[in-house]
Amino acid sequence: MTTQAMCLPSVFLNGKFMPLEDAHISPLDRGFIFGDGVYEVIPFYDGKALRLHEHLKRLQRSLDELEIDNPYSTDQWKAHIGALVEHNGGGNIAIYIQITRGVAKRDFAPIRGLKQTVFMMANPLPTPKRDVYERGISCVSLDDSRWLRCHIKSTALLGAVMLKHASNNEGADEALLFRDGYLTESSASNIAAIKNGVILCPPMDNLILPGITYELMIELARNAGLPLEVRRVSRHEVNTADELWILSSTKEVVPITTLDEKPVGHGAQAGKPGPLFWKMYELFQTYKRGL
Repeated sequence: MTTQAMCLPSVFLNGKFMPLEDAHISPLDRGFIFGDGVYEVIPFYDGKALRLHEHLKRLQRSLDELEIDNPYSTDQWKAHIGALVEHNGGGNIAIYIQITRGVAKRDFAPIRGLKQTVFMMANPLPTPKRDVYERGISCVSLDDSRWLRCHIKSTALLGAVMLKHASNNEGADEALLFRDGYLTESSASNIAAIKNGVILCPPMDNLILPGITYELMIELARNAGLPLEVRRVSRHEVNTADELWILSSTKEVVPITTLDEKPVGHGAQAGKPGPLFWKMYELFQTYKRGL
């Protein structure tokens, strides 16, 4: 491959690397017609993956839920992903993986034996700037109107898109979602609440996506001896929380400082990132440096 070709945005489609503008799929692909597929987003820092094995395990779980065969072994995935990282210059990037059931005539019933469509691309991974950590983000409370299988990382994301749009229409950065009076997550990220020095984490059941960064945060907190409970978190506990955090592969861990136009927290600390957030921030950055 020439130096010029290496500089072009390179993607992976069905076993081949190519410039993005050369990548094409059929309009009858079930991912396009039905959202019949799954995806993953894997962050790389200085060319080193954050929990690649865990991301690939979650990809397998999502495929199993949809009864789509995994087109590659773990070693093959690692080789293809590593090559795509290299093709795109390494550094801080996010690798997006999408697998659909494949191409067939439009019919709701899945057809067995289709050849999966496999697509990967690399996007820049700009970590949040310091002022985002110091300022935090704003959220609004919304009812969680998505389906009941949110543990599947499905490409059918219309429910999340509508909730994100609704939060933006209210002038907020994100939505905090509640189902039957209990916190689930945001439109695209996991959420943790801090109350009386304890990190409260919604359980990783069918109502939320089991986030890799969320799992890492729980592990880091426990290893550091920080009080933490995995259980259902009520709307009242969220509304009266000392701190709120949002967590994802692209956001890492960011404080929520405003909820429903009111400052999060109490007293002089209200509306500011709290002390436990800064501890978690340092734990996360230390972990990244050790990759």
